[in-house]
Amino acid sequence: MASTARLTPLSDVPEESTASFGSRSASPITRSPYIHHAGSPSSSTISSSASLTTTTGASATTPTTRQPSGPRKPSGLRDRPPSTRATSTNGDSSSPSSSTRRATGSPSNANTAQGGAPPLQQRIRTNPHMPHAKDVEIAPATVMYWSRAPVHGALPMRSMRAHSVTLVDNVAWLFGGCDDKGCWKDVYCFDIDTMYWTHPDTYGHIPPPCRAHTATLVDRRLVVFGGGQGPVYYDTTYVLDTVTRTWTQIHLPRNTGSNAFVHPSPRRAHTAVLYKGKIWIFGGGNGMTALNDTWTLDVSGVGRARGRDDVGKEADGTAMGMRWEMIETRGRKPLPRGYHTANLVGNIMVVVGGSDGKECFGDVWCLNLDTRQWSQITPAITHRRLSHTATQVGSYLFVMGGHDGSTYTNELLLFNLGVSSLPLPLFLPHLRLPFSSFARRFNDATHTAVSLEYEPRPVLGRLPSPRGYHVALLADNRLFVFGGFNGHDVYDDVHVLDLAAAAYLPQVTSFVIDI
Repeated sequence: MASTARLTPLSDVPEESTASFGSRSASPITRSPYIHHAGSPSSSTISSSASLTTTTGASATTPTTRQPSGPRKPSGLRDRPPSTRATSTNGDSSSPSSSTRRATGSPSNANTAQGGAPPLQQRIRTNPHMPHAKDVEIAPATVMYWSRAPVHGALPMRSMRAHSVTLVDNVAWLFGGCDDKGCWKDVYCFDIDTMYWTHPDTYGHIPPPCRAHTATLVDRRLVVFGGGQGPVYYDTTYVLDTVTRTWTQIHLPRNTGSNAFVHPSPRRAHTAVLYKGKIWIFGGGNGMTALNDTWTLDVSGVGRARGRDDVGKEADGTAMGMRWEMIETRGRKPLPRGYHTANLVGNIMVVVGGSDGKECFGDVWCLNLDTRQWSQITPAITHRRLSHTATQVGSYLFVMGGHDGSTYTNELLLFNLGVSSLPLPLFLPHLRLPFSSFARRFNDATHTAVSLEYEPRPVLGRLPSPRGYHVALLADNRLFVFGGFNGHDVYDDVHVLDLAAAAYLPQVTSFVIDI
């Protein structure tokens, strides 16, 4: 399943889509295996406000049973009928006569009448009812399974595209993003255990509406950098304390003596990873061209700051010791790009795909953050992707969705970071695997084959529709996917990939590349 869309430049991705949103048809209903449905759900719609919403003074916990419009598919919990199944303690509840026993004609009843103990009743269902329009194949324990999350609570009033979602304990914090109406600056919280949305109030210096920014977790605080809305690109830094729900704008000097390059240029569609107390920023676009520069923001003092006076001297962000540094890297750099992904694996930043506004890339690059050396990885098979997600799950990168230069896709690709399909212990806390640009080698120390390749794996269930500009995060043994965009419609749904038990647990803690 795929939808065709034109590849748009980094500097020309408008908030208002050229497609007609008022005439879009309802999407097929995705039924969740977690709940029962009563007939065909209604396709009723609502109109979302075109005005931007501010979190200041908003209700914090008021739940709604809003029925999304257009591509927003009902969660499945709305209009849920009360259960009508009868409960019986004498037999299988599926039998209409299970609550009545015969007094005679049965050896078991005869034994009971004579004072003997009654035999055990068979209470195992051999053909359980599946809460779908039709029964589906039960997924084995070794196969991953897609389903739509049965969310409820104060659902986001806007769809989710080019937003950020950051996991803090068991709560995913959503900020920003855009839909067909424009960008927004609201904060929503999603409990990954209860699937419950809340819309908390936030205080302080709230950022303007933005999209395609980065939000990095540092000691229970979200450090938000860059992004933009419409033709405006940001180079600002904000910090959200998730405990006090207070925003602080960080002002950092842009010139120090003769050095005029101590602050990155405005950008969006960049990436950020946290390593040794520094946020590493790579790439993005500034509205005129794609970028391939690398910057670090020292956030080692953020965890030591306490209270608004320490974190929030809005006139001087150096209260936390924060400062920018432009990194001079070694070796051949990746081409300028945005809408790529970057993952921290040990001391290596792995960059996959992206676009310069003209071409969609399928290459894989690694930056050693200690030596600052770039190296290109050449898998046997490449997949062009932009606006996708890449999530590290054990020794794999789960690359989901995105745009391949011609169409949006919902394909799930597994990029092996080093461990082959050979059997391994469940936990290898000191696993050290050498990597190289060669396709495959053998490690005598660990007796494992080593590769950097895409591997096919079976996935069951109902896949999310093709999309890009979504967010994916790993929580426990589940991969959550929030929102996205398919070239015409912006989504507000949440999908869950239940991972195969113990299939991806080997951990990569160090990463060495031959140059």
